[in-house]
Amino acid sequence: MKRRSFIQQLTLGVGVLGFTAMPFWLSRLLTPRANAEAHRHIPLPGAKRSRAAFLQACMGCGLCGEVCPPRCIKFHKDDAGKAANTPYIDPEHKGCILCGDCMNVCPTEALNVIPIKNVDMGVAQIDRAACYPWVDQGICGACVSVCPLGDTAIDFTFGNFYRPAVKDGCVGCGQCVEVCPEPSLPIRIVERSEGKVARHGVGFRQLDKWQDGQRLKY
Repeated sequence: MKRRSFIQQLTLGVGVLGFTAMPFWLSRLLTPRANAEAHRHIPLPGAKRSRAAFLQACMGCGLCGEVCPPRCIKFHKDDAGKAANTPYIDPEHKGCILCGDCMNVCPTEALNVIPIKNVDMGVAQIDRAACYPWVDQGICGACVSVCPLGDTAIDFTFGNFYRPAVKDGCVGCGQCVEVCPEPSLPIRIVERSEGKVARHGVGFRQLDKWQDGQRLKY
């Protein structure tokens, strides 16, 4: 009898524990994983390069978004699973002005205070098969004129035909993406390993499905 009573109590205890934990597991199951375009979810300046380390350090306090002057910082909601409430920047909406306020206000080590020239949010990549000056469809230069780092980050190629070329000094702030007038946005922020010039030449938006899986999604 004692053994049967013990088994009944044990079964009851496990059942109660499973029932109380159900809301937590259901919320995890019902929260989808982030699957948006990676180039529209770039890291903040000073962010830890390891995605796992960033998620562990960021507590989703939202202070970075509160102090951001241009309000370029967005936050994951129901699109990111474990990354819910963590910040990112969508340069197609608004680029980072590299003011450093978010780094200074971060209460954890998710964002570290570093010199602006050492920021690494990615690098601008140009699709020369779609950029107006590169296909001789007009004069632009918007990306060059708006860059906060000047010709150390982006400048015109030799001969000054208004054809932009990204330099090593680019930190991936995304202001060039924000101001680009071409509807297909032939400039985007990518990981440095992907290079400063697109190799395909068929337009970025057609490659989103396979490119995104190769980059960190912030």
